[in-house]
Amino acid sequence: MAFATAFRRILNGSSILPSQFASTRLSSTLTTPKLFVSGLSRLTTDDKLKEAFSQFGNLQEVKVIVDRESGRSKGFGFVSYQTIEEAEAAREGMNAKYLDGWVIFVDPARPREPRPPPQAQPQPSETGFRTNKTIGWCG
Repeated sequence: MAFATAFRRILNGSSILPSQFASTRLSSTLTTPKLFVSGLSRLTTDDKLKEAFSQFGNLQEVKVIVDRESGRSKGFGFVSYQTIEEAEAAREGMNAKYLDGWVIFVDPARPREPRPPPQAQPQPSETGFRTNKTIGWCG
């Protein structure tokens, strides 16, 4: 059935394939002026991100998330504007564009999901061995 539908679309001349860099993530509307930017180069800094996004309005905050140990970018960041309209313009203008040689994607930022509490480390028994739940005993 799906094959027949796709075949009819081809015969009618309508395109069933999206363009090379078209993002399927543009379906939702913005409810907050904060944007999530993914696909950043490891060399992208806050200043480079601010320079790229400042043309769309007044920036409140620009933050590239970095690794604690190496200090390099983790490949994503956040950009906040004063109004939702500015954020929407930035999303439309910068989504699937090149920044520092990498294609970046701009999506609405979502609230941070709660993380489960850390698991307690197993304490060694009086014999000095501890139990590994997947293997059994280990020493």
